[in-house]
Amino acid sequence: MITAAQGPGVDHLIVFAADLASGVAWCERTLGTTPTAGGEHPLMGTHNRIFKISSPTHPRAYLEVIAINPGATSGRPAGASRWFDMDDATLQAQVEAHGPQLIHWVVSVPDVAERCAALSALGLERGPVLAASRPTPNGLLQWQITVRDDGLRLMDGCLPTLIQWGGVHPCDSLPASGVQLQRLTLRHPQAATLQAACEAIGVAPAISVAAGDAPGLVAQLSTPLGPVALSSFNAKESAK
Repeated sequence: MITAAQGPGVDHLIVFAADLASGVAWCERTLGTTPTAGGEHPLMGTHNRIFKISSPTHPRAYLEVIAINPGATSGRPAGASRWFDMDDATLQAQVEAHGPQLIHWVVSVPDVAERCAALSALGLERGPVLAASRPTPNGLLQWQITVRDDGLRLMDGCLPTLIQWGGVHPCDSLPASGVQLQRLTLRHPQAATLQAACEAIGVAPAISVAAGDAPGLVAQLSTPLGPVALSSFNAKESAK
């Protein structure tokens, strides 16, 4: 079993969907797999579906399809936003118009407070560390995660959110999906700053950072349908 105390690494990719039904259909159409697990996030008023994308390079990784839960309200204080820019009207409209979109990534660390301090030393404020949880058939999943009060992802989604899991990680109980994350590339005009941030977090060896006028993420995956590249540069998936 994989333990939650491993060193820094890519934890999960985040795909924002207008609703979970369209997110699941997107997974089946684009990646050839159906998410097998997920649940609700009472703190944020969101819910998700997930599936494993672990590979030798990224041994404890999954993909999360997340949507605002129409049957729930956010438990955040007045004036505080949901995570991952999910309350941003422009991002919501883009996803509504074009379908589910890769928008962000999350890094698992064993010492989230220390890694946040390292980012702060670079002038990057990742936000307060919140305690969160969600019930699953296998028990309660618990974690600590960085969420700014304004909900911003930062650096166009390229600067990762940090997460520290409790004693159980989602990948411990997820079956193989046939999808594996082969490579994650970050492109940004401030590539030097982003590279320094990844080094401070301790995840730099696992990902690639490149300079580019158009910021975004590119995740290259092997799937039952063949190689697929997901890009956050626009809302449309592209296969290579």
